[in-house]
Amino acid sequence: MSSEAAGSEAVMGAMSGLRVIDLTRVLGGPYCTQILADHGADVIKVEPPAGDEVRDWGPPFHEEDAAYFVGINRNKRSIGLDLASEGGRIVLLKMLETADVLIENFKPGTLEKWGIGNEVLRKRFPRLVHCRICGFGADGPRGGNPGYDAIIQAMTGMIAATGSPESGPMRIGVPLVDITTGLHAAIGILMALSERQRSGQGQFLETTLYETGLAIMHPHTANYFMHGKPPGLTGNEHPNLVPYAIFPTKTDDIFIGVGNDGTFRKLAKEIGKPELGTDPRFARNKDRIANREALRAELAAVFSQHEAEPLCDRLLAAGLPAGPVQKIDQALTNPHTIHRGDIIEKDWYKGVASPIRLDRSKPSLRRLPPKFSQHAAEVLGEFGYSSAEIDAMVEKGTVCGPERKR
Repeated sequence: MSSEAAGSEAVMGAMSGLRVIDLTRVLGGPYCTQILADHGADVIKVEPPAGDEVRDWGPPFHEEDAAYFVGINRNKRSIGLDLASEGGRIVLLKMLETADVLIENFKPGTLEKWGIGNEVLRKRFPRLVHCRICGFGADGPRGGNPGYDAIIQAMTGMIAATGSPESGPMRIGVPLVDITTGLHAAIGILMALSERQRSGQGQFLETTLYETGLAIMHPHTANYFMHGKPPGLTGNEHPNLVPYAIFPTKTDDIFIGVGNDGTFRKLAKEIGKPELGTDPRFARNKDRIANREALRAELAAVFSQHEAEPLCDRLLAAGLPAGPVQKIDQALTNPHTIHRGDIIEKDWYKGVASPIRLDRSKPSLRRLPPKFSQHAAEVLGEFGYSSAEIDAMVEKGTVCGPERKR
């Protein structure tokens, strides 16, 4: 997302012309719809009267909206709508008449309780792609249970496989399950839209946090299926590759990741220790695993004589996998980050650009993250509601004004 694209209203993204009605909140769903919105989709974010709860997940805040909300809701329009009311559901159905995608993360059965479940939607809007994100799915022993990133990390073996013997099991420091579920939802939506081009029919798709958590547990699931042993706590070490870990230098820590025997021999030569590449203890990956600690001592002794940045620059230039362990401020101000246009800005907003870079259909920053129900009148006007009708719905509480019900 170049700075030129970020400031242009005329950029046509790959998803331009796609209308998405977004009933999701918190993380997985909004992350999914921001992907689509960055690439041109018209995403209408429908919020409950209290708003998306992550608006309150701060500090830090911009005005009344937490950074947590701001980071995953750009390029969307917001309307506050009380879907628990019949009037709110009538408005939603009106909006779905021209929608391509409906995405929601209600507890399974909620839409059915309101009389607008998938069977109803399928008959009324046969071309609609209906995506649900939920914790465990609608059926099974956990069916209908709520899902939370950290709880899914715990239940799918992720926490048990993360950490060192000294630290004990640890939660991964980013909400990986939520974010990856959002990615899978976006991929599923694009698959369903592609299939619709052939069949002319939409369909229902579901992504769950639980199945996503299991699916991203590679290589631990593959290892377990092969040898029947659960992973141990290896800290920053890799269970299948050596060396693949953090090493200290004279200045900062670096990470070295070696994927095969040829790369290890090249690394050994580059750091002035070619004999390590032919040492019987280290020549093959299985040997390096068996002699992990001895190799770590050899490498640590070499790396301790170097400064992190120059060493990593030299190794990377030689095609070797090495990188300094940077804090977030260092990563966001890194010359490569700046050169690639990875930070986008508009007015008060600053964020990380879409990593999906198409040659012609470029992503863009067209709208700042919306204030609560900021676009209610604009959106409803597009669906044929008059100013008087909108005012009446606001007065009744069906549609929300700019003030949230706390």
